[in-house]
Amino acid sequence: GDCFPCPQQGCPMMGHYADRFPDKLKRVNQKYFLNTAADPPFATWRQQVFIRLSGVENMRGDINLVFHDTEGNTKEYEVASGVLSQDKVYSKYLDVEINPKNTKKIEFLWNKAVFTLLWARLGAETVDIIYGEDGHR
Repeated sequence: GDCFPCPQQGCPMMGHYADRFPDKLKRVNQKYFLNTAADPPFATWRQQVFIRLSGVENMRGDINLVFHDTEGNTKEYEVASGVLSQDKVYSKYLDVEINPKNTKKIEFLWNKAVFTLLWARLGAETVDIIYGEDGHR
C-alpha cells in the first residue's frame, strides 16, 4: 500500500524487466505479493478512493462503489463500514478487476443499519479516484 501511486521513475517490475529498477534490487531475500482477481485474466488495477459524505451527521451502515465497464460487467467494492460521518473523508485502496480505461461509470451505494432512523439519508459529496502510474483522476 505504500508504493502507490508509483514513484517518478515508474512502477517496479518483476521478471524480465526487473533490472530497470536497480535501487529495488539492492535488498536481498525480498518477498513479493501480487493481488489477483478471481476470474480470468486475473488482472487488477490499484486505485485509491476518497469519498466525502453529505447528509446526516452520523449513522451506522456501509458505503460501496460499483464499477461498470463498457461491456456490461460490474464489480462492487466496500469502502467503509460502521459509524459513518458527513464530516469525514473515507479513503481506501481498491484492487479493481475492471480496467480504468474501460470503466463506463462508478456508482455510489450506501446501506444503513436496520436500527437507523427511517429518514436518515447519506450521499456522496465528492468521490475522487486515483489510478495509474502518474496518478490519473
